[in-house]
Amino acid sequence: MNIIIKKNYREMSKKAAEEVAQAIQNKPNLILGLASGSTVIELYKILVEKSQKGELDFSQVTTFNLDEYVGTQIYHSFMREHLFSKINIKKENTFFPPEDPAKTEIFEQLIQDKGGIDLQILGLGLNGHIAFNEPGSSFESRTRIVNLTQTTLSDNAKFFSDPSHIPGQAVTLGIADIMEAKKILLLASGKEKSQIVSKALKGPVTEEIPASILQKHPDVTVLLDQEAAKLLEKESELSAWIDPSTIIN
Repeated sequence: MNIIIKKNYREMSKKAAEEVAQAIQNKPNLILGLASGSTVIELYKILVEKSQKGELDFSQVTTFNLDEYVGTQIYHSFMREHLFSKINIKKENTFFPPEDPAKTEIFEQLIQDKGGIDLQILGLGLNGHIAFNEPGSSFESRTRIVNLTQTTLSDNAKFFSDPSHIPGQAVTLGIADIMEAKKILLLASGKEKSQIVSKALKGPVTEEIPASILQKHPDVTVLLDQEAAKLLEKESELSAWIDPSTIIN
C-alpha cells in the first residue's frame, strides 16, 4: 500500500488527477472505475480541465460507476454534471450497476468481457464503507441492492433537495468486485475522516470496516490531505509515506 499525504484537498485532488491521466495516457482504452460524492468533485474538475485543454483524451475510455440510489438517477446526474458532459467520452461507454437483480451478473460479466477494471477510484465513508458496502458486508459480496445505514444517509443528505426523501437502499458493486480491480486509488480528505482512515489503513482487517480489506490488495495508492491523515501522522513509521512535495506550515 502506497500512502501519499498532501497539504490540502486541492493538492490531493491534483495528485489523483495525475494518477488517472497517466493511466489513460499509458492505456488510451482504459477501463476506469468511478466513484461519486463530494470527495471526487475536485478530481473530476481537474480532469475536465485537462480534457478541454487537449491534454487528455477520453474517447476510448470505458467507465463503470460503483453505485446508485435505488429508484433514482442521482449519481447519473452527478456524473453528467461533474464529468461526462464536459469531456469527450462516449455515452455508450459509461455504465452504472443495474437495480434489477436479474441483470447484475450480466453487468459483472460485461466488466470481465472488457478485460476488468484497470483503475478503480474509491472514496471512504465515515463508517468505513467503500462504494455502498456498509459495515458487515461480506468480503465475498458481489453487485447487489443494500440497505443504507443512518450514518451514510446523514452524510449524503447534501445531495438531495429534500433529505426526508433519501432512498434507504442503493445498488452497489460488491467488495469482491472492487478487489478484482488491477489498481485502486483511495481518496479521503478532512478531519472528520481521520479516525476511519486510521482504522481502515492500520487496524485489523474486518468486515465491520469494509475498507480495511484494501490492506490485502496488491496495488493500492491512498491519497490523503493532512487533516485526514492526522491520526496516522502520530505514528513514527509514517514519515516514510509523506510525499516529498507536501508542505507543512
